Amino acid sequence: MKDVRNFRKLAGVFAGFMIVVAFAGAIHGANLWFSHSLYARDAMDAARRFDRELQDYIKTAGGSQAEESAASTGLRSSIDTWDTTAAGDAKPYFAPAKLEFLIDEFIRHLHTHDDMQVESLVWFGSGGARDALDHRREGALPLGVTGSETTPAPNIVPLLKETLATRTPAISIADNLIGPPSDPSLIALPILNGPNVAGALVLVHDQARTGVFLTEFLRLGLAIMIALCATAMLLASFFVWVRFRDRLKDSQTIQFLAHHDALTSLPNRTVFATKLNEALRLAHAKATNIAVMLIDVDKFKQINDTHGHAVGDLFLQVIADRLRSVFGNHVVARLSGDEFAVLIAVDTDRKALTRLAATMIEATRTPTRISGKDLQISLSIGVAQAREATWRASRLLHCADLALYRAKHSGRSTFKWYSPDMDAEAQQRKELEGDLRKALKQDEFRLLYQPQFTLSDLRLCGYETLLRWEHPEKGTISPTVFIPIAEEAGLIEEIGSWVLQRACMEAAAWTDSSLTIAVNVSPAQFSPGKTEDRVALALEASGLDPGRLEIEITESLLISDTEAVVKTLTHVREMGVSIAMDDFGTGFSSLSYLSRFPFDTIKIDRSFVATLGKSRTTDAVVASIVGLGRSLGVIITAEGIENEHQVTLLRATGCDKVQGFLFGRPMDLTENDPATAQARRPEQETVSGTLLELELELEDDEREMADQDTRPVTTQVA
Repeated sequence: MKDVRNFRKLAGVFAGFMIVVAFAGAIHGANLWFSHSLYARDAMDAARRFDRELQDYIKTAGGSQAEESAASTGLRSSIDTWDTTAAGDAKPYFAPAKLEFLIDEFIRHLHTHDDMQVESLVWFGSGGARDALDHRREGALPLGVTGSETTPAPNIVPLLKETLATRTPAISIADNLIGPPSDPSLIALPILNGPNVAGALVLVHDQARTGVFLTEFLRLGLAIMIALCATAMLLASFFVWVRFRDRLKDSQTIQFLAHHDALTSLPNRTVFATKLNEALRLAHAKATNIAVMLIDVDKFKQINDTHGHAVGDLFLQVIADRLRSVFGNHVVARLSGDEFAVLIAVDTDRKALTRLAATMIEATRTPTRISGKDLQISLSIGVAQAREATWRASRLLHCADLALYRAKHSGRSTFKWYSPDMDAEAQQRKELEGDLRKALKQDEFRLLYQPQFTLSDLRLCGYETLLRWEHPEKGTISPTVFIPIAEEAGLIEEIGSWVLQRACMEAAAWTDSSLTIAVNVSPAQFSPGKTEDRVALALEASGLDPGRLEIEITESLLISDTEAVVKTLTHVREMGVSIAMDDFGTGFSSLSYLSRFPFDTIKIDRSFVATLGKSRTTDAVVASIVGLGRSLGVIITAEGIENEHQVTLLRATGCDKVQGFLFGRPMDLTENDPATAQARRPEQETVSGTLLELELELEDDEREMADQDTRPVTTQVA
């Protein structure tokens, strides 16, 4: 039996006497201490010696009185233990502890459970003083002896009296026994030698009762386990299904994002390339044509910087929706931030493709309202059609990109078809980019200066710097040609820093310290946080008075990042440098900028000056700009002056400064020094005479307009 085997193991390590006896009275084992104390071979031999020496023990320990007490209580048939020394002296220390009929009755009355608690034995096996018995321990019946008399332990409570009183003959072990254990499957009877625990008699239940209990327990446990397993299987199945569903959903999401743009849900570049290759193979097999459109959002960076990335994302989603509506039967993809592509895989002629591109341009003319703001959509489209069966996807995309470049530099909001001459232009741009990288190192740039005059007395007041590139093979190259290439190649900041430093160095060397120098800063080279550092460095290196430097910016810069630009311009102005708005009147919201940015000068764009005196609308706009400048306290400069008539008209409006070919072309400073520039200006008398003629013409125009206003209106009745 398992419980007996457990106690046999414990008996081997118990530091005292121990014997294991079944409830029915059978002895199942004892430890070595117990056997050696009786000089027995084993536990069974020790048990047999118990009976043989019982009578001798009774006579030695208690005489006839003890024998009579044992006979009256039935103790003669009990098993007792004692210590027999090598000298043969017997020292009794254990009173009668168990009778077969008493244990049988006791177990039947008290024991209702069959599982074993080993710790009760372990507790008593630890040895120690009598006070260890003061703690109640479940599953234990301690008894004590003094000499030959049985004495109870201090914490024994009356329990078995009622049970034992019904026995015949009546049995009395002690007045008090420990209370019924909560798990009374065993009884451990400690053997006391004075205050110390010297051994224990362990009583265990029968095998038969254990089998019944285990059968019932196993039956109930099996049912519970089946129920638990079924529930666990259901729960496990549910969680597995949930996890599988989530993983499947995640897998589908990952698969979708791998082939589509997350913002617009359009196919991405990878999918578009795959579709394009498949379409080209089919087109080659069927001898049909396919086309590709590359679409770029004009000035998307300005929208992103001005209104924020959230508005920019919504803006792209609107464009994607409009592309779907126009090209619903074709493959539409988003290739990069603001670049889209359309694959026309069906055999379509040039006219049909042109209509599609025009329809897309027209579909974007209607402003879209995002976050309470009306935003205008402007697209540039490049169209390319596979001309030969040998064309690959890379070639077709390259041709469409060349057409897109032409569209973006042709006024935007338009589309262009690819043409073979674009390859030559692209090759030329590539060569110029390579040469441009060498130009700074080889000092191929030079500055030209165009004089500026006060209009009231035609006095030279300063110069505007203009950049030229003296190519060793191609000659002089205009900024309109190489500046866009420099911006695309990322060279514009380096070139701009060179211009600023060189202009300040040369201006500082002029003998006339009243002359100012104006330097243009393009939006591509304007960098908040860096521009003011470059200006400060140029002033420090040259020693130029900050009041003589004027920085010119365009309106396109003002809508890129308003707060950062205002902060940078304010820092530059705090150095003493003047700020001028170049090309005023050509932007979107020129008037609103004047109240937000710290301008010192406004330059009227040459497009207004060119039509001055030829259009009443232009005359009114110029007069309004000059009047606005006066009210704001800023200087008004007109550029692009080519004739004296324009000078006269501007003087009549109250313009402050002028510059143009009439006063001097951009030239090297050696050819356009202050003395030469002053001598080249038109005579004051000529301008004054023209002014008188102009005043007479204006009076005639005013009288004519007054007559038209007072002329009666006639209505023809049918």
